Amino acid sequence: MGQVIIGVDPHKLSATIEVVDQDEKLLGAGRFSTDRAGCAAMRTYTRSWPERLWAVEGANGAGRPLAQRLLEAGEHVVDVPAKLAARVRLFDTGHNRKTDALDAHSIAIVAVRTQGLRVLKVDGELEALRMLADRREALTRRRVAVVNRLQALLAELLPGQAKKDITTGQAKQLLASVRPRDVAGRTRRRIAAEELAELVVVDAKIRKATAELKTLVLARDSHLMELRGVGPVVAARILADVGDIARFADRNRFASWTGTAPLDASSGQQDRHRLSRAGNRRMNHMIHIAAVTQLRLDTDGRAYYRRKRSEGKKPMEALRCLKRRISDAIYRQLVTDAQRVLDEHLEAGPGGHCGASLLSSATGSHPHTGTSDQPLPGPAPTTLPLTRLTEKPHPGPAPQHPRRRAGTVKVQRPTGRTTLTATSVDADSREPIPTP
Repeated sequence: MGQVIIGVDPHKLSATIEVVDQDEKLLGAGRFSTDRAGCAAMRTYTRSWPERLWAVEGANGAGRPLAQRLLEAGEHVVDVPAKLAARVRLFDTGHNRKTDALDAHSIAIVAVRTQGLRVLKVDGELEALRMLADRREALTRRRVAVVNRLQALLAELLPGQAKKDITTGQAKQLLASVRPRDVAGRTRRRIAAEELAELVVVDAKIRKATAELKTLVLARDSHLMELRGVGPVVAARILADVGDIARFADRNRFASWTGTAPLDASSGQQDRHRLSRAGNRRMNHMIHIAAVTQLRLDTDGRAYYRRKRSEGKKPMEALRCLKRRISDAIYRQLVTDAQRVLDEHLEAGPGGHCGASLLSSATGSHPHTGTSDQPLPGPAPTTLPLTRLTEKPHPGPAPQHPRRRAGTVKVQRPTGRTTLTATSVDADSREPIPTP
């Protein structure tokens, strides 16, 4: 028996699977819980197919816990974008009905018909980086809430002396200068002192998390922090969300993913572009932080922003142009770092043999993996072949499928909302790109 594809529709408490072969013939299906016993039962059920490939929908979202457990168990897992599964479900029979079983079926069909899906791999350092980045982000939101409550109390204790942003030292001085004698005033001051104590604790945790993030970023041999406006927090979030830069064929695909590629809104003789709210909004926020930081300092980015303003662009339009240039600079730095790491591995080689290749894939005859969410149709070649597996991969799905279900169509690569060209940002795209 050849390789089988196991489509997985993951949920928080359950996972529905469907097993199909290369000809999309149904071999098995089931619904399992996501606890330890359920995962063990699911793996026991699929052991009868030794050549198997797991296709998990949303491996960076709801399917992350299950995908990680499968990887730790030595399984081969690929990530299936939700939009591809929805496209199969739309063109399949059943009038686009949505159930867990139909979702698992569409996920399996996508894995059979689509080449270049992102292959997942175990990376403990990257997972730790993601968790620490999420932890610091949660601490930042907690600090904002504490500061807001403290500001409200100080505004009642000391009318007219509230600051827009307050430090722990300033809050201590303000509290030391007031000694209310009424019951309400004393209670208000006591609560403010408790909020201040919590703020001190949160600030200490934020500093500790930032130091840990910086250590992990440097341990991965990343030079992102050499870019102006990119600190440990921004660099850690970029590394955690991007993962393998080989997912993106070029800087345009990367800009589309970060939401910094404007959408073409031209009509007739009017040539214009509008803001894109697509892509990873968290990454867009990180690039926005880097852009605002560059505007505050004397950098090439600020000179570029002022030049765009002198050309007649509005402030937000000029800022979007700067964000696109920063996105390109981040992409170049990620490619450079990944290429350097790849060269070091190729020079050493396994067992000390120079030039031996470490490349492999579990998705097919192509050893390189591309992004599963591209703005242009068709599988695109990757920039860097970085995906590696420690075990011998199973042969991938055959590129041709002699039998299809009635009413279905062949799945192509997802078509994005725009086709980004060299002039998508502005008409002055041939200018030298400023170094952030």
